[in-house]
This record gives sequence, structure tokens and C-alpha cells, in this order.
Amino acid sequence: MKSLSIRCIVFVLTIFTIVSLSSAAVSSHGEVEDEHEFNYKNNDGKGPEKWGELKPEWEMCGKGEMQSPIDLMNERVNIVSHLGRLNRDYKPSKAILKNRGHDIMLKFEDGAGSININGFQYELQQLHWHSPSEHTVNGRSFALELHMVHEGKNGRMAVVTVLYKIGRADTFIRSLEKELEAITDMEEAEKSVGVINPKQIKIGSRKYYRYIGSLTTPPCTQNVTWSVVRKVRTVTRKQVKILRVAVHDDQNSNARPVQAINKRVVHLYRPRD
Repeated sequence: MKSLSIRCIVFVLTIFTIVSLSSAAVSSHGEVEDEHEFNYKNNDGKGPEKWGELKPEWEMCGKGEMQSPIDLMNERVNIVSHLGRLNRDYKPSKAILKNRGHDIMLKFEDGAGSININGFQYELQQLHWHSPSEHTVNGRSFALELHMVHEGKNGRMAVVTVLYKIGRADTFIRSLEKELEAITDMEEAEKSVGVINPKQIKIGSRKYYRYIGSLTTPPCTQNVTWSVVRKVRTVTRKQVKILRVAVHDDQNSNARPVQAINKRVVHLYRPRD
């Protein structure tokens, strides 16, 4: 009986270990929640050029051939009309603002709807900002870049990106300014912001660039479907500053440098009408 009990305990522990490892493997594909383990400083032991060496599971940051961001040059873009519009089916959801060390993330808790790409559905998980922009257009960088991160079945991921230049205030960021200013004075890394409607994020264009890339932070997971909206929207200098100050880091940038395109095809969707 004692031997049987021991075998049962060993069996249970084995199953627990397998489940734990499986969970870790699944979660490792997503973006790192705590970003204090790396930074954006040049010539630094934790800077972008060293990300792939910091952890074995981050090796794709150094050796991956489909990395993001990239420069969207006119010469390498194929204009197409078959991709279809960005079919966004978003809905209001409770959300929290989270300081991840190098950026501010707005994480949805109740299901904020989805986007449909090539008949495949991706659920909106979170959004965050980079300044200056990570993607460039014909070598030009912009003041701010928004990433709306979606996830589908089997860990498939899609990111919708909006670029911003300095100009008029962005109404969506303006709706969060009080919460962002409040978190600047808080020691806690998270703050509930109630119900947020992602439909309030203005895109303003049916045209977008499409290519296959990666997450722009460790573990730099590849095979991410990117949709970069062609229209550049506007944001104020104050709004950019609020997003950066709330992070509590000492850096002027949280943008990964542009990566090699390596023969990838970049499409620009333009409706026939």
C-alpha cells in the first residue's frame, strides 16, 4: 500500500510538471510582461543588439530572419487589392494600465473583440505605444507608434499599427491622460481604468501595409502578421511625453531599431474603388 501511494504521488508530480512546462511554452510566445530585463540603450549589455544573447528563449531576437520592425520603402512594396479591408469587430471591455518597465500597456480583461484576417479571427489582447516609431516609411521615423496586439488559435498573432506625427491631439490618448498622469505618481505598476472601447481608436484609412514579421520585444517571436495603417495620424508633444514619463525609466526611446527585410514581400493594400 505504501509503495502504491508513492507511485501515485510520483505520477501526480509528473503530470503537474508536464502541465507547467506546457503552460510556460505557450506563454513564452507572447511579449514579456516585465521588461526590466532588457533595455533600448546602444552599446549596452542589455541593449537591442544583445537581446538574443540574454536568454536561450530569446535567441530569435538575434538569429531570426523575419524580424520587426522594418523600413517600408516604396521600392519594395507591392500594391494589391485582394487583401481586403481591416475588418475590426471591437467592443467595450474592462481594462488596466500596466507599466512594463519600458512602455505603458493597456490590457483588456473581458474580451475586447477581434479582427479578421484572411478568414482567421484574432482576439484583441492589449495595446501599447513606442516612441519614436519603430517602423519607418522611406527612412522616415515618426513621433509615436501604437501596437494593437491580437492573438488567435494555436498562438498565432497579429498586430495592427498606427503611426503618429506631431500635430493635433489624439482623442483616444486624450481620454486616458488623467489615468496616465495618475500612474506617473504611483509606485504601483497597474491601475484599473474601467471600461474602454477600442472602437474609439481612429485609423482613418483603408490602406495598410502587410508583411510577416515578429514581436518587437523579447522573445521576438516570428510569424506575426503585421498591418501598418498607411495614414499617419497626429498626436501632441505633451501626449508623447505623458506616455514616456509614466514609464519611470531614464531613456528617451523605447523603439527597436529597424531590422533587415531579408527578401520578405511587403504588400500595400489599396481598394480598387
